[in-house]
Amino acid sequence: MAEAALKALDSFNCPICLDLLKDPVTIPCGHSYCLDCIKDCWAEDDQRGVYSCPQCRHSFTPRPVLNKNTMLAELAEGLRKTRLQAAPPAGSPAGSGDVECDVCTGLKLRAVESCLVCLLSFCEAHIQPHYESPAYKKHKLVEASMNLQEKICSLHDKLLEVFCRTDQQCICYLCVMDEHSGHKTVSAAAERSEKQKQLVDNQRKFQQRIQQTENKLQELKQAMDNLRRSAQAAVEDSEKIFSELIESIERRRSEVKELIRAQEKTELSQAEDLLKKLEQEIADLRRRDAELEQLSHSEDHIHFLQVTSLTLIICSVCPSFQWKCCRFTFIRLFLSWKNLCVCLFMSLQSFQSLSAPPQPADLPCITISPQFFMKHLKKAVTGVMERVKGEAVKFSGGIVSSSMTPDTWQKPQQFHQLLEPKTREDFLTYSCQISLDPNTANRQLALSERNRKVTVMRKIQKHPDHPERFDGVQQVLCRESLTGRCYWEVEFRGYYFDVVVSYKGVSRKGNQSGFGSNDQSWSLICSDSRFSFRHNNKQTELPVKSSSSRIGVYVDHSAGILSFYSVSDTMTLLHRVHTTFTQPLYPGFAVYGYGNVLQICDLN
Repeated sequence: MAEAALKALDSFNCPICLDLLKDPVTIPCGHSYCLDCIKDCWAEDDQRGVYSCPQCRHSFTPRPVLNKNTMLAELAEGLRKTRLQAAPPAGSPAGSGDVECDVCTGLKLRAVESCLVCLLSFCEAHIQPHYESPAYKKHKLVEASMNLQEKICSLHDKLLEVFCRTDQQCICYLCVMDEHSGHKTVSAAAERSEKQKQLVDNQRKFQQRIQQTENKLQELKQAMDNLRRSAQAAVEDSEKIFSELIESIERRRSEVKELIRAQEKTELSQAEDLLKKLEQEIADLRRRDAELEQLSHSEDHIHFLQVTSLTLIICSVCPSFQWKCCRFTFIRLFLSWKNLCVCLFMSLQSFQSLSAPPQPADLPCITISPQFFMKHLKKAVTGVMERVKGEAVKFSGGIVSSSMTPDTWQKPQQFHQLLEPKTREDFLTYSCQISLDPNTANRQLALSERNRKVTVMRKIQKHPDHPERFDGVQQVLCRESLTGRCYWEVEFRGYYFDVVVSYKGVSRKGNQSGFGSNDQSWSLICSDSRFSFRHNNKQTELPVKSSSSRIGVYVDHSAGILSFYSVSDTMTLLHRVHTTFTQPLYPGFAVYGYGNVLQICDLN
C-alpha cells in the first residue's frame, strides 16, 4: 500500500524537474508539465517549428497553446501543503544530518525546501514568501538539499543552467561565451528531456530483460519439475517392470526345477531298469562262466563239443543293445543339463549387457531429456524381460525334448550380434559425448567449437610441445576412453579422412604412427565416397559406396565388436570388425587436404 501511495504522489510530479507541478499545463497528448519547464523545453524546438512531448514524443504543429490546468494546480498545491504539515515541526532545530535554514540567525532551524534560483534553503517560516509573493512565482523549489553549491559554477559563481554537449558537463551562461564558446549547448531542461527519453528507453530495456529472465526462470523451474516427475515415473515404472521380471524368473525357476526333477525321475527310472537288467545279466554270465569252467575239465569229447556249440550260439546274442540304450539315455540327460547351463549363461550375459551400468570412470558425459530416458529405459528393461522369458521357455522345451545338440548351441559372438542395435534410434541409446584432445593434435590441425571440430590449415598452428602430440601425420585423438557400448557420429566436408578407434599407447612419431599402420589402431579410410579398412598395416578395399557426409561408429568393447555405418535416412553398414580389445579405446581422426573439416555431431 505504501508503494501504491508513493506512485500516486509521483504522478503529480513534473517529468522534467521531478518536483511537484507548479502552474501545471496539460498538452494535447494528455501529459502535464510545469508551465516554465515545458516552455524552456519547447524553446529549443522553435527553429524547427515542430514540438514534441518529452515523454511520448508525440509531435505538434504549430506550437500548442498552453493553458493552466486549474484542477491539477489545486491538487498539487494541496499536496504541497500536506507535505509541509506531515514534516517534523519546522520550528525544531536542525539536527545531525538535517539541512539548516540559510536565513535563520542564531539557532538554525531545520530547512523544509531549497530554492534553485536563490540557491538557499528555507525553514517553514522563511519559505512562505516563495508561496505568497508573485516575485517568487518563477523560482523552483525542491526538497531541502545540502548540495546547492554544486549547482553553482566554480568559475563565475553563477547558476548552472546550460548543458554543453561537446564536453558533456553543466555550465553557466558566462561559460557559454568564454570557455565553451562555439560548443554545442542546450538548456539544462532540454538536455534533461533528452536524457529522460534515454532513461525511459533504458528502463524499458531493463524491464524487458527482467521479463525475459523471469520467463527463463519460470521455464527452468518447470523443466526441473518435469524432470522430477519423469524421474519419479521412471523409478516407479522400472520398479514395476523389475518386480514383474523377478516374479517371472521365480515362476520359471520353479517350473524348470519341476521339469528337471520330472526328467530326472524318468531317466533314473529307465536307468534303474537297465541297472537291474545288467545285474541279472552279470549273474547269468557268471553262472555260465562257472558252467564253462566245469565243462573245460570234462573228458567226454562228444559232450564237450555239443555243449560248446550251444554256448557259442547263446553268447552270440550279445546284450550290447541294452548297454547302448543305457549309454544313450545318460548322454541325453547330460546334454539336457549342458544346454540348460549354456542358455542360462548367455541369458545372464544378455541381462548384464543391457542392465549393468559401466564403471564411472568409463562413462562419458551424456545429456538426455526425461522423455528420451523414459522411452529407452522401458525399452531396455522390457527387452531384458522378453529375452529372459523367451530363454526360460527354451529351457523348458529343451529339457522336455532334449533335442539340442552341441552343433546347435549358440556361440557368444553370435549372441552379441543378435543384441547389436539395428535402427538409428537403437544406436542413439548408446550415444556418448566425446571431444578432441588438443595435446594430441598435429600442428596443421586447428580445433574449434569446444574441441569438437577440426580443420586442416595451411599455416602451422602454434601448439605447445607435448609428448602425446602427433608429429608426422595430421591426426588427433579424443580425450574420452571407451569401454562397454558406445556410439558416436561425425560429419565431414572434404574428400579424404580417416575415422578411427585406437589404444592410447599408439605411436606418435615415425612410420608406425599412422592410424591403421600398427596393431594399436583400427581405421576406416574415406575417400571420394569410397571406403577401405586398415589395421596392422593391412588394407582392405570395401565394396560399398555412399554419398552421405555422416559416419556412425558403434563399439561393443566386451564383445569385441567395432562397426562403421553410413548415416542418412537409413543406417548402411560399411564394415564390421570382430576382435578382442585388451585396452580402453579412444576415438580418433585423420584429416587431409587444406580446408577440409571434420566435426563430431551432437546427438543429444
